[in-house]
Amino acid sequence: MSTLEGRDASALLVIDVQNGVIDGAYRRDEVVGTIRSLVDRARDEGVPVVWIQHSDDNIEYGSDAWQYVPELSRADDEALVPKHYADAFEETALEEVLASAGVGRIVVTGSQTDECIRSTIHGGLTRGYDVTLIGDAHTTEDLSEWGAPTPDLVVAHTNLYWGNHRAPGRTAEVVGAADVRLG
Repeated sequence: MSTLEGRDASALLVIDVQNGVIDGAYRRDEVVGTIRSLVDRARDEGVPVVWIQHSDDNIEYGSDAWQYVPELSRADDEALVPKHYADAFEETALEEVLASAGVGRIVVTGSQTDECIRSTIHGGLTRGYDVTLIGDAHTTEDLSEWGAPTPDLVVAHTNLYWGNHRAPGRTAEVVGAADVRLG
């Protein structure tokens, strides 16, 4: 269990699955479809879905690039957390949203693996959350021309190291969408 006393619930985080973030990403359509299925499951099971939406100099608030992809839509009663930094906890209301729902475990999906996903899974773990990364529901763009590994290797490496990550009193795990326990 997490180190957050009395917070036994889980929440599904959908991080930055926005037009300007995920357009052209590795396995984009497959990942979006997997996230859509997880959102449907979470809703059916009564698990909170929290939508994280990034804006900065490259993704202007309110622009088409800032909008969530058309395949996904947030229900009116689902939390939307705007952010400006890679870690979705940094200077946002995410902690308050999760605390009010009694959440001690976050289930993470979205984009980009090597930026906002990694920052948020680490941010969650250091703040006391159990963190489940859905291994087939995160992606990134190809930055290999600037010296980064190819996106398939970025995703594989993130899944590998997060599956072996630990912290006192908390769990870190990687689970496939078909096998994850949401609630």
